[in-house]
Amino acid sequence: MPRKMVVIFAASSTLWMVFAASQAFKIETSPASKIIAQLGDSISMTCSTTHCESPAFSWAALMDRPLNGKVINEGNRSTLVTNPVNLENDYSYLCFVTCESKKRRREFSVEIYSFPKDPEIHFSGHPELGKPVTVTCFVPDVYPSDKLRIELLKGNQFLSQKEFLDPADVKSQETKSLEATFTPADEDNGTALVCRATLNVYEIDSEPQVRETTEQLHIYVSPKDTVISVSPSTRLQEGDSVTMTCSSRGLPAPQIFWRKKLDNGDLQLLSENATLTLIAMRMEDSGTYVCEGVNKVGQDREEVTLIVQEKMFTVEISPGPWVAAQIGDLVVLTCIVTGCESPSFSWRTQLDSPLSGNVNTEGSRSTLTLSPVSLEHEHSYQCAVTCGHDKELERKTQVKLYLFPRNLEIEMSGLFVSGKPVTVRCQVPDVYSFDRLEIELLKGESIMKNKTFLRDVDTKSLETKSLEMTFIPTTEDTGKVLVCQAKLSIDEMEFELKQKQNTQTLYVNVAPQVTAILVSPSSVLEEGGSVNMTCSSDGLPAPKTLWSKQLNNGDLQPLSENTTLTLTSTKMEDSGIYVCEGINQAGISRKEVELIIQVAPKDIQLTAFPSESVREGDTVIISCTCGNAPQTLIILKKKAETGDTLLKSTDGAYTIHKAQLQDAGVYECESKNEVGFQLRSITLNVKERESSKDYFSPELLVLYCASSLVIPATGMIIYFARRANMRGSYSLV
Repeated sequence: MPRKMVVIFAASSTLWMVFAASQAFKIETSPASKIIAQLGDSISMTCSTTHCESPAFSWAALMDRPLNGKVINEGNRSTLVTNPVNLENDYSYLCFVTCESKKRRREFSVEIYSFPKDPEIHFSGHPELGKPVTVTCFVPDVYPSDKLRIELLKGNQFLSQKEFLDPADVKSQETKSLEATFTPADEDNGTALVCRATLNVYEIDSEPQVRETTEQLHIYVSPKDTVISVSPSTRLQEGDSVTMTCSSRGLPAPQIFWRKKLDNGDLQLLSENATLTLIAMRMEDSGTYVCEGVNKVGQDREEVTLIVQEKMFTVEISPGPWVAAQIGDLVVLTCIVTGCESPSFSWRTQLDSPLSGNVNTEGSRSTLTLSPVSLEHEHSYQCAVTCGHDKELERKTQVKLYLFPRNLEIEMSGLFVSGKPVTVRCQVPDVYSFDRLEIELLKGESIMKNKTFLRDVDTKSLETKSLEMTFIPTTEDTGKVLVCQAKLSIDEMEFELKQKQNTQTLYVNVAPQVTAILVSPSSVLEEGGSVNMTCSSDGLPAPKTLWSKQLNNGDLQPLSENTTLTLTSTKMEDSGIYVCEGINQAGISRKEVELIIQVAPKDIQLTAFPSESVREGDTVIISCTCGNAPQTLIILKKKAETGDTLLKSTDGAYTIHKAQLQDAGVYECESKNEVGFQLRSITLNVKERESSKDYFSPELLVLYCASSLVIPATGMIIYFARRANMRGSYSLV
């Protein structure tokens, strides 16, 4: 028996050791083993144990390097956090776990890369048609560079590609580049130039990192085919004007520069526009003018020579070919001659109308004065000059007249009331000429209406013109500016004379509305009490309040203009309808309230008609009235020892038809309301009607006759009953 127990014990011990071995503590890691992170990111490595109650953790880096991180232990978990990671973290870490006497470890591999920016594309110069250009692709701050591949593409065509396979001796970020040279053609303009960088960080565990930059090719063409056009000619006279226009082809379009060649060979810059205009030319303006077309890749030039000849005799008229004048002003036309010692002047109108002005000639100057200028002066005037035997020269000027009033007028058909149409008129009085007139009506920045006027060209007169507009104002229009603006279009006239305006700020009224009455304490009160009735009404401007009382004939009796109407020591005659009116310049709104003054019943009258003493069979009307208190409840009852009897009355009246003796008694009227009550009573006496001695009643006659028949009949019945009883039979008959 002891040997069997030893065998059993040994077997159980063996099984327990096998079970304990199967439950030995384990280490789990997150992530599993390898971590790939970009420079500057944050990483964490976690060790956790199972089947160990109190594990002890420790961390180490291979090659005895510093951890460069923070360790956080929580129960059966330990985490190493590195934030941010740098190139010094690019190695393996060991996590050691000790549970009782057993110790285990796990290894983490941290692999760092840097690929922070897109590639940069640089050209050796501007890509010029037909000339080689070198393009360089830079990939900055990359690590590890031995995993980098750079490709340069023009459209779908590879210009160059390179893989950087040589590992660096020192761990550091590097900038790598790739160059390619090509000759741009016409079809390359607008083509995409792509620099693509691929970093195969760790080909087995992750996808490659790819960055690329795309630029469109802009092909440049040096300026060429520069051409100059001159108008009217390259040969000119003093005082003439000339316009020279230059054009040049290139890509991008060349900028044009005009220069004049000086006597010493230098070039004087005149303009940077394609067109150069020279006015009032003099002989010293003769010379060579140079046009240059310039862009980023080159320049091209063309020259032209101008010859300015002396002018013998010129005539000018001022202020110019035309003059604008306001009616009533002073207009002076001046004719000036140069190059002639003794000129001869003559003035006339184009249609040979009278000059209607004063001519004054002094030397080489002649003036025509029109004062004051009027509608008859609106002509074309000619100044003719003769110098010796030379040909006569003429100059013309056109006098254009206008009249524009200083003040425009704004008229309204009425007040601006919200929701009600109003007509606005913008009026321009005494205007000339109104065929050039435009009137606008604006509300704020918005044009409400505008109009341009036309006239008969054969008529000349001052007229008043206007523009009307009907619109419905709203409260939102308050504060906006109504603008009446008139424009008189006269070519080259001074701006302040062309446009005038008048403004008016809109104040939109709102008719009284939402009128309400507040009665305190109540619209029903006892006689002698006080009441406050407060009226409110919305409107713009704020409505005034008017309290009135409605009379019996419907008229209103004004009481107060205060917001609150107060009645003290009220009487019954104060009852009635009170009217509150909200009034402003835009309208009236009214509200009514009925005031009821209650009075305790008094002066009750209880009467019996025709009398308080009647005979049996008469008709009696018992009436109860209380005239001084409205809404009074009247109750009629008949008093009795066994209890009072309520009587059904109509308007306080109870009618007894054919009064009986039992109708006699005390009748009581109770008049009551919410304030109080009052009782009145009367005694009704019903007398028995008296009988006459000679009175003969038909009813008594019938009674007498019936009695005479009943007695014999009774005797016969008794007789037959006895006989039947003796025979032992009974017959109903």
